[in-house]
Amino acid sequence: MEMDADDFERLVVDELDALPDEMVDGLDNVVFLVEDRPADGSLDLLGIYEGFDLTERGNYGYGELPDRIILFREPLLAICENEDALREEVHITLVHEIAHYYGIDDHQLHELGWA
Repeated sequence: MEMDADDFERLVVDELDALPDEMVDGLDNVVFLVEDRPADGSLDLLGIYEGFDLTERGNYGYGELPDRIILFREPLLAICENEDALREEVHITLVHEIAHYYGIDDHQLHELGWA
């Protein structure tokens, strides 16, 4: 599938806006970014959470720079045949990375039915 960067970013914003309020209301000092691909050039990573999840922050703080949730456009496009499939994969990736912000690991994601 092909989609230019601007259209892809709009789709990500739409999917982010569609997430339940209880999932996104607790996000603090987090930015969402879109990049073409991971730094290593691979196409098997769809997104990544970079930061200190809430369970690691404690009373010590965690710095002033925002945590980052990055979605990778080219890998997501590579696994999707159409826009509906892309929206679903973007949604899944957003939920997955936001869960990491809250300290929910992959195993817990599966137990909760989020992955």
